[in-house]
Amino acid sequence: MSFAGDFAGARKWMVDGQLRPNKVTDPRIISAMLDLPRHRFVAPALEARAHADEDVPLGQGRVLLQPMMLARLLQLAQIRAGESVLLLAAGAGYGAAVAARMGARVTAVEGDAALTAQGRAALAELSLAPGSLQLVEGPATAGHPAGAPYDVIIIEGAVPEIPPALVEQLPEGGRLVALRRRPGQAGAAVLGRRMGGAFSVTEAFDCNTAVLAEFQPQPGFSF
Repeated sequence: MSFAGDFAGARKWMVDGQLRPNKVTDPRIISAMLDLPRHRFVAPALEARAHADEDVPLGQGRVLLQPMMLARLLQLAQIRAGESVLLLAAGAGYGAAVAARMGARVTAVEGDAALTAQGRAALAELSLAPGSLQLVEGPATAGHPAGAPYDVIIIEGAVPEIPPALVEQLPEGGRLVALRRRPGQAGAAVLGRRMGGAFSVTEAFDCNTAVLAEFQPQPGFSF
């Protein structure tokens, strides 16, 4: 379906046709995704695809998660107003902007300089609450220890495993949401919790997207 530049109409179609039929019920997510200009977080040549029911290429093997998948991940995180959220592999910051509109205090980390610059330009046009979102350039695998602990950590892409360094940035009761995709297996959204000094992970629903290259295990040396 083409909206020929009617981005408000495209967002409504996205919400009514993709989010609502797929168990997205949090009114804050629906409101944010109806309002935020998703097309500004992709390259101009791909704006017409920004609201489609698919991942949108960002370059270098990276993608903007399909709307329904991103919405369900945010809903799985059960973000409460005022909570501190660390969003990793943030791309140009669309998911981070949605989380900020939900009332969170968001630190978004992105390792690609071009995507970080694109994100800062897009975010500058939004009317987010002062101090609700900061976009930081850096390696997603390291998290952002300077701002820890975080009530919620979200990895915006598929990973084979959850790095222990990220778990250490959660407090007691903290949650971590990611898409886990192990070699040879289908992907699944997972919810992890740190309780009693331990970290446990449960699968929530099936989903697939590109594996984040920086989270792939590095090949070891052999002699």
